[in-house]
Amino acid sequence: MKPTHSLSIAMLVSLLAGPAWADAQLASKKNCMACHQGDKKVVGPAFKDVAAKYAGDKDALSRLAQKIIKGGSGAWGPVPMPANPQVSEAEARQLAAWVMLQK
Repeated sequence: MKPTHSLSIAMLVSLLAGPAWADAQLASKKNCMACHQGDKKVVGPAFKDVAAKYAGDKDALSRLAQKIIKGGSGAWGPVPMPANPQVSEAEARQLAAWVMLQK
């Protein structure tokens, strides 16, 4: 029996799409979407704008994960980002990694 390419491609697509979808679900679950959207500014910056701003920063994941948990102010204007103590360190790193993939 020859392996089919369509099965291999389908498996690859599901593996690649799964984590991105899961992180979008995590962002919704942790209320990120109340202030942020993928491609437009709401209260806070668009995720794609955050990814662009930190694209060359080798410490971006750690920096963003800490901002997610502790909040911050001044980086995007006068509206502060509130702290999110309900987000664990692992979840914050997962969300930061997902944000950095937004284009």
